[in-house]
Amino acid sequence: MAQELHRATARVLDILECLSASSDGMTLTELAQALGAPKSSLFPIVHTLEERQYLQQHFGTTRYTIGPSSMVLGTAYAANSGMAAFIDVIKKVVATCQETCQFGVLDQGNVLYIAKEDSPEAIRMISKVGNRLPANATAIGKALLSGLSNSEVRALYPDGLPRLTDHTITNMDVLLDGLDAIRRGDIATEREESTPQLACWALPLCRGGKVFAALSVSVPLFRCEPKKISLIYHSLQEAKTKMEQLAEMQNFAI
Repeated sequence: MAQELHRATARVLDILECLSASSDGMTLTELAQALGAPKSSLFPIVHTLEERQYLQQHFGTTRYTIGPSSMVLGTAYAANSGMAAFIDVIKKVVATCQETCQFGVLDQGNVLYIAKEDSPEAIRMISKVGNRLPANATAIGKALLSGLSNSEVRALYPDGLPRLTDHTITNMDVLLDGLDAIRRGDIATEREESTPQLACWALPLCRGGKVFAALSVSVPLFRCEPKKISLIYHSLQEAKTKMEQLAEMQNFAI
């Protein structure tokens, strides 16, 4: 039986996660609405986090955003987990493909993006480290879900599969068929399932026979030519081999 979460600690983390996903910040009222909690209970937590600089309130506004102390924690994670070597591989993928590359892990039924490198192209995917998206709607999410059994995937979505666009797969049987193909060695793909006019390819990363993360490359549809797709596939395969070797050597775990 799972141990019950400590409510006060969970609330602190809810606040940090909510604000980390907001590019413009949030007022206390907006935060209370997003979390379904009274402002009176959130205010002392937000005030304490602001005093410790895990949050900051922008001058002249009432909007809170993530503060510098949170960045210190993130930097410490990147350094202590061996992420620097993985980021070097991600940069090499981008240098080769000239497209945005993202590294993510599974967080319940979502992808949590923990590293990325932007394409140098003027028109490119816009994403953010710390964002979460439904795993069923993304190539990288499908790559991650392929590491679970079909029953485990079903358990993640008791209320059905979330929809982001008209192209998002919301039929569980269709999703599971796709995951079976990935388990057999196919590359994970999506086309306008998470974002209009965007396609993505991804591969799961394994350590000790288990999927621990996944790597993806995202491309605007107008650049999805056969030569580009082939380049992405080979770059992801090379990166997968390198990252899995690094994971074994560094005893990497997320």
